[in-house]
Parts: sequence; C-alpha cells; structure tokens
Amino acid sequence: MASHGWQPQEEGVKEICGLLHESKVPSVDQSLVLQQLQRCNRFPDFNNYLTFILCRAEGQSAEVKQAAGLMLKNNLKSSYQLMPVGYQQYIKAELMPCLGASDRQVRATVAIVISAVVQQGNGQDWPEIFQAFVQCLDSNDYNHMEGALDSLFKICEDKPEVLDQDVPGLSQRPINVFLPRLLQFFSSPHAALRRLALSAVNQFIVLLPPALFVNMDTYLQGLFSLANDSAAEVRKLVCAGLVQLLEVQPSYLQPHMRNVIEYMLQANCDTDEDVALESCEFWSTFCEGHLPQEILREFLPRLISVLLNNMVYAEDDEALLEAEDDDNAPDREQDIKPRFHHSRIHGADGAEEDEEEDDIINSWNLRKCSAAGLDILSTVFGDEILPILMPLVQVRLSTTTDAAWKEREAAVLALGAVAEGCISGLLPHLSQIVAFLVPLLEDKRSLVRSITCWTLSRYSKWIVQAIAEVTEGQVQFDTVLTVLLRRILDSNKRVQEAACSAFATLEEEAAEELAPRLELILQHLMYAFGKYQRRNLRILYDAIGTLADAVGNELNNAKYLEILMPPLITKWLQLPDSDKDLFPLLECFTSIAQALGPGFTQYAEPVFVRCISLIHTHEVAKADPGRAGVSYDKEFIVCSLDLLSGLAEGLGSSIESLVSRSDLFDLLLLCCADEAPDIRQSALALLGDLAKASAVHLQPRLADFLNLAAKQLQGHEAKENVSVANNACWAIGEVAVKVKQDIAPIVVNVISCLVPILSNTEGLNKSLLENSAITLGRLGWVCPELVAPHMDHFMEPWCYALRTIRDDIEKEDAFRGLCAMVRLNPGGAVNAFVPMCEAIGSWHEIRSAELRTEIAQVLHGYKQMLGGSWERYLGAVDIQLHEKLVTKYGL
Repeated sequence: MASHGWQPQEEGVKEICGLLHESKVPSVDQSLVLQQLQRCNRFPDFNNYLTFILCRAEGQSAEVKQAAGLMLKNNLKSSYQLMPVGYQQYIKAELMPCLGASDRQVRATVAIVISAVVQQGNGQDWPEIFQAFVQCLDSNDYNHMEGALDSLFKICEDKPEVLDQDVPGLSQRPINVFLPRLLQFFSSPHAALRRLALSAVNQFIVLLPPALFVNMDTYLQGLFSLANDSAAEVRKLVCAGLVQLLEVQPSYLQPHMRNVIEYMLQANCDTDEDVALESCEFWSTFCEGHLPQEILREFLPRLISVLLNNMVYAEDDEALLEAEDDDNAPDREQDIKPRFHHSRIHGADGAEEDEEEDDIINSWNLRKCSAAGLDILSTVFGDEILPILMPLVQVRLSTTTDAAWKEREAAVLALGAVAEGCISGLLPHLSQIVAFLVPLLEDKRSLVRSITCWTLSRYSKWIVQAIAEVTEGQVQFDTVLTVLLRRILDSNKRVQEAACSAFATLEEEAAEELAPRLELILQHLMYAFGKYQRRNLRILYDAIGTLADAVGNELNNAKYLEILMPPLITKWLQLPDSDKDLFPLLECFTSIAQALGPGFTQYAEPVFVRCISLIHTHEVAKADPGRAGVSYDKEFIVCSLDLLSGLAEGLGSSIESLVSRSDLFDLLLLCCADEAPDIRQSALALLGDLAKASAVHLQPRLADFLNLAAKQLQGHEAKENVSVANNACWAIGEVAVKVKQDIAPIVVNVISCLVPILSNTEGLNKSLLENSAITLGRLGWVCPELVAPHMDHFMEPWCYALRTIRDDIEKEDAFRGLCAMVRLNPGGAVNAFVPMCEAIGSWHEIRSAELRTEIAQVLHGYKQMLGGSWERYLGAVDIQLHEKLVTKYGL
C-alpha cells in the first residue's frame, strides 16, 4: 500500500472525534467511552484515523486533537512493529509537516508521537525526520524551531542513544549534526527554546558520547552563560547539568570548581524553590564523589548557614502541615503496600535488604534535601563542622517567642541530621542535648513535637549505651522512654507517627533494657491501638512487632499477654480478606510468634486458620476472580506464608496439631510452583520451617516438594531469582536432615545443580554460596553412599565455600557430611587436601565433641594413608594453619 493511498471515511472521523470529545467530559460515563474506543481500536487503520485527526481534522478543538495524539502514541508503543508498512509510512508522512503546527498544544503532542515512532524504529527507518529537524532548527521560524527542539528533547529523554548511531541514508550520526545546533540555542532570545535545548543536551551527560566530549568546553561555557538566566526553569537545568557532571565526570568541573561552588551557594538561595532544590543536590553529590575535601572546606561556614536556613519551614509548608488532622478526624487514605513486610530469605547475609530512610518530611523538598546535605557533610567532615554549626543552632534554640518556632524546629532537625557524623564531638554533651530536647516534646506546635521525636531517635544508640557508662544514664533512658510513650498518645497524627517510629528505633537499640518496663510500654501501645486510625495503626503494628523482636521470650508472661493479644486477635478476625491493613498485622504476628515460641500456642489456631483462608481465597481469586469475591493480590499469599513460617519456627513441634487438621500442604505445593518468584520464595522458606517442626506430615508429598525445590536451583532459575534459589537450597537441606534416606531419589539431581553454583562464584550471592555448601554437606551426611562417588567433581570449590561459613549447627551438619564421605571415598579428597585443611582450620570452636573426634579421625586417616607423602601434603598448608592443625588434632 502506498504511503498516501489511505483516505479516511468522514463518518469514521466524526464518530472517533465524538468519542474523544466525550472522553474529556467529566459527566459522561468514561468506562463506556473507553469500551467504544477499544472497539474502534480493533480496526487495522484506527491509528491512521487518529493521525488524521491530530494532523488534519479541521474544526476540531486542540483538546480533541491532543487526545487523538496521546492515544496514538500509546498504540504505537504496543503495536507499531505489527502495523503494515504502508500505514507506518502514512503516519510518518502526516506527522512531519505538523512539526511547526501553529497551535502549541498540537505541536507538543506531535512531538510526543514523533518521539514514539523514532524509538520504535530505533532511529534506523526514518532518516527523513532527522533531515526535517535540521530544516526546522535552521528556519528561524519559532513554531518550527520549538517543534523540532521539543521532539529532540523527548527522544533524548527516553532513548538518547538513538541519536548516537549510524542511520542509513545520513552521512553522519544525528548527534553530530544536532549537538552544535542545540548548543547555539543556549543563546536564543526565547526562554522556551533555551530550556528545550539545554534539557536535550543534559540527557547525554551520563552517556558522554564523543560528540559531547568534543564540544565539552562549548557546553560548559553555555552552562555558565545561562547561570543567571531570567527563566527559573533554565537556571534549574543549569544546576542539574552541573550536578550530573559532578556525578559522572567531575574532572571536567575541577578547573572551575571554586566558581561552581560559589554559583551553587547562590543558587541554593534562589527565590525559586525548584532551582534551590536542584542546586542543593550538589552538596551530597560532591561528598559522595570522594572529591578533595579541601575544595569545599573554606566554604563550610557559608554552606552550613545556607543549609540551616533552608531547613526552616516555608510559609506554604506551615499552612499545610499545621493543618494536620487531629486523631478524631478522618484518615488520609493511602493505598500502601506492606511497608513493614520483610520477606524471609535464609542465609548468612540474606540477600536484598529493605532500606528504610528516616522520614523527616513525607515528600522530597528543599528542607529535606538540605537536611540530607548537612547529614552527609557531617559524615565527611565530622566534628570539624561543630564549631560552625553549634553557635547557629544555639542561637535558634535560645529563641523562646512563639513567632520563632520554625527557627527552633530547624535547629532540632539539624541536631538530628548530624547525630551520627558528629557523634564523637556531641557525645560529651549528650545529657545536655537530651535535657534540652525532652521539654520540646511538650511544645504546643505539633511540628516541633514530631521533629523532636525523630531527633531523639537519632541518638537512641548512645542513650542506651549511656545506661552502663554514666551515672545518670538509667534515669536519662527512662525519661526518654516515658516521654516518647506519652507522645505516642498525642492528639496529632503526625506526632503519633513520629513518636511510634522513634520508639521503634529505641526498642531496637534497647532490647533487654525494655523488659522491666514491658507492662508500662504495652499499656501505652494498646491504648494507642484503640485510639489510632488506619494509617498510624500500620506504624503501631511495626512498633509492637519491633518490641517482640527486641525482648523475645520476656514477653511470654500471662500479665503481658492479657494486655497485648486480645485486641490484636479481635482486629485480626474483623479485617476482611481484601483489606491491606492485614499486611502489617501479619508481620506483627510473625514477630510475636517467634518471640513467644511455644507460648504462642494458645493464640495460634485463629491465626493459623486465617492464614490458610487468606492463601486459599487469593489462590481462588487468581484462578477464578468471580468465585472468590476479592481481587487477587499476591502480597496476601506472601505475607500469610511468612506468618506461617514464623509460627512453625516459634511453635516447633506444637504446630503439628494445626498442620494435621488443615490442607496446608496442598496449598503449599501450589505456592511452591507459583509463577511469582516472591510467592515461591516464601513457600520454600515455609517448607524448610515445617520440615524442622513437623517433617512427618511432609512424607505423602515429599517427592513433589523436593522436585519443585530442586527446579529452583537449575542454572537459569538460580541466576534469575537468587532469593528463591537461596530458600530452595536451604529447604532441601532442612528436609534432608529430617527425612534422612528418604531424600535419596533427588540427591544426584540436586548435586548436579549445586556443583555449578559452587564452581562459578564470580558475582554470586554470598548467602547462596554458603547455603549450597551446607546443603551439599547435609546430603553427604544423610546419603554418603550417593554423594561420595562424586567428590572429585566438587571437593575443592566446596571446601573453599565451607571456609566462609560461621560456626553454627548448620556448619556442623556440613562437616559431618564431609567426614562421612571421606570415610567412604578418601581418594576423592586427596587432590583437594589443602582446601580441606583450610576448611577445617576455619573453625574457631567446634562445640560438638563427637564432630571434633570425627575430624581428627579424618586427618589421622590421611596421615596413615599418605605414609611418606604426608609431610609433603601437610607442608603445602599455610604455616599458621599447619601449627593449628598439629596442635588441635595431635598430628
């Protein structure tokens, strides 16, 4: 089909324009309009109609044309490659003349669609558009220049590498043609053109193509010339460009660094907050880049003053934040994923860790960025900044008038920001700092109370340490604990949130110090439980769970449990199966179950039964949404599996009565085969925990479980989903030590998966490597006759992995396997004698006398077997290890 052979039908244009118009009318049923548009979308030439409406439809509003263009862009992203070539050519041919459309809204939409087409073809099948861009840029017509610049910016924003490659039909790469022209636009009299050109060039800083490298001096000169541009958006982009350069290529800025720092200090005080925020990122980037401190040192007095000034709430912030609802007002609704949920990953270092940053302010802004900048300055310069900072802080803290409350609040924030970096200088004054902060928790301003909670939490570690180190330490700790508990019951929701978070931090540090105060703590927390609404309940659950983690079995007291458990169980049974408030409550119960151990048995049944119900409900919802009555959400399954793991770990064999009366293993088998990696990960963790607690109930489905677990260790699966492989490996080992010889059918299969993991360690997760070594040893312990014949294939890498494992029961199991296999096949380890000795020497202390004897017998067996070669073999071992083995094992 020729590119111009297609013509629209008038009725079709009219119908689609009508639907697009209705899509912009709030009173019209939008779901019905969407259905009708989707029906139109089934026609092969629908995208041609959208193109025609965007580019040619006379009499249609800019809003209708824009709607057509945005729908066209979305369609092209998913179906461009499937379209007939003739339709592709029609769309391209219609778009090019509209680059300079007179209506700005239409022009901007055309730029979006052109960018989508270029990206779909990777810039290779449309050389004409690059030629059109050049003509527009050189035209001196504003509309055409802006249209081309906007298109180029959008291409650079999404896929800048498209411009830095050879294009058939062009004599040179597009970037070589466009970059000099973009740089010329830095001096355009039109702010919009300066902004678009600078935005486009900034997209190449990370890639640093040769064209930018060659033009770097011109780019820097252009940046500096725009430093005081009349347009705030341009000044913001100047700051962004300098920050990016500092991050990826600081050497280019080094000769100009003093001037750049001077400019950033100036920009940090810009009347436009977006410019100030962008420039504020410079300080963290500078510190994280490990640049010479001397360059920044002389500017510290001015910089710290600027940062502290920017940490004061702006007028808009004050109006917004002081209007925070009290605890009787309706909650602000949020759709929160399980913020506090930590998936169970078995291994020494786990794998990924959830990172939770201190929430000084809920959104990133100049205030928070300035506090972060002060924080990182304190880590780089340490106590050196205190003589500059503290006088400024003290002046602000000494103001007692109500009008100066924001100055006091900013000073408290600064004290929290530098807590860790400057602690050696602040520690001698800790008691004075605490003594000053505590009264501020009674301040009439909720923002002062909330930030004081956060700042106290930053000193929690040293407040707890002071209990044993200074006379007044105990009193100081009790005071902080008491005032935070009081603020947990504050009437302001923001303060409640800050106090709960601060108290959770204190709990983590205090641990057993909380035990004598448990009744008081629980009374406050459970009073809050009856007082809080949804949003802060989630934070309260975390504080309760953290308390359980901190005090452990100290919680197992009837007096405490009568306070804690009935309200939680009631809430647990009240929440429907689709309520995401179950997520933090599930996590909370997991911590409590692990803390109480068998003491949780009396509360376990309703929790256990509800978890089974949640898994079943959401599995049904996945398979047949109409039958379940809820929308499928895998997080309900993940969190329920993890709580069941906590129950199995905590209750031990006491969980048998619950397991025997349920269909848990049928559901668990389903979850172990689920397509979602995080469900498989949690299911395999539960499999291992159930094996430890109640292996007998695994037997009827043992082969199915083990085959599914082994599948996760196969090459591609293990690399793609490390955490799943980690838990699968761990679970197989736990099952092995419980079922012994019954694991024999899959032993060879598992070994064939573990050996490649142990042999190819580059870039491998450390925990997976250690779990693989432990599981291989456990298999060798329970089925030595199956594993020992293969020793020469894995002995050396296995022993290297065993060296890194900490002394514990799992390492003991692995070495029992080593001893059992060597007894059957001593020749299989001769070539790995030195690594084996290094693995044995990695023990600090073997608690099991039986295992110590077995290892000694292995070494003496080799001494006897090697005869005259013994000294040569032992002599190859490091001299210190040689002496250790001789002394410890009587060699």
